[in-house]
Amino acid sequence: MSTFQNEFAQPIGAPLANWKGATPPSRITLEGRYCRLVPVDPATHLNDLADAYNSATDARDWTYLATGPFSTLEAYRAHLEKLASTSDPLHFAVIDVTSGKALGTLALMRIDPASGVIEVGFIAFSPLLKKTRIATEAIFLLMRHVFDDLGYRRFEWKCDSLNAPSRAAAKRFGFTFEGIFRQAIVYRSRNRDTAWFSIIDPEWPALKSQYERWLDPKNFDADGKQLQRLSTTTER
Repeated sequence: MSTFQNEFAQPIGAPLANWKGATPPSRITLEGRYCRLVPVDPATHLNDLADAYNSATDARDWTYLATGPFSTLEAYRAHLEKLASTSDPLHFAVIDVTSGKALGTLALMRIDPASGVIEVGFIAFSPLLKKTRIATEAIFLLMRHVFDDLGYRRFEWKCDSLNAPSRAAAKRFGFTFEGIFRQAIVYRSRNRDTAWFSIIDPEWPALKSQYERWLDPKNFDADGKQLQRLSTTTER
């Protein structure tokens, strides 16, 4: 509850006298230990991504996305060209530094520098990327960029409220569940109630340390299996 009042004795939000806004993200490369994030480029990433998505045994990974699956390479090329043409959402390909191949995409979106709010979305991780330390580092690289480099106050995650894997991932990554927006979106000719999650800047320093400890090579055995789960320290 607010402890600040205006001249009318009304409760108001905490003052932000020195707030000057955040910086809009740009098309840069974000380097990590296990992966790098690079702006989506159809000419470079088309075949890698198509192969990665084709490793799935069925189309269930597209159920909660507004687009896909794609029946031909040309249809997917057109989709990638559309992703590459926008700055909000700003789409990145996730590149495995070992193989050099693109294994999935994600985006920064609903970018509001004036209020310092930004969202991660359009997460399309192939089976080769899901449940790997590369996937976790990809989220961490965006998070670190948003808070440390660009100065945002709030990092959001939203998904269909029925998308149980996405909701579980948000909690594992340290996002706090805030509630359900009922009948928020119509997509694929059906209703979507949207689950909202967020991380705010006062939470970031502790969360950053937890990610850095988890991503340390010492936290993985010779087969790459984690020794300590990230969720033991990040779930709220």
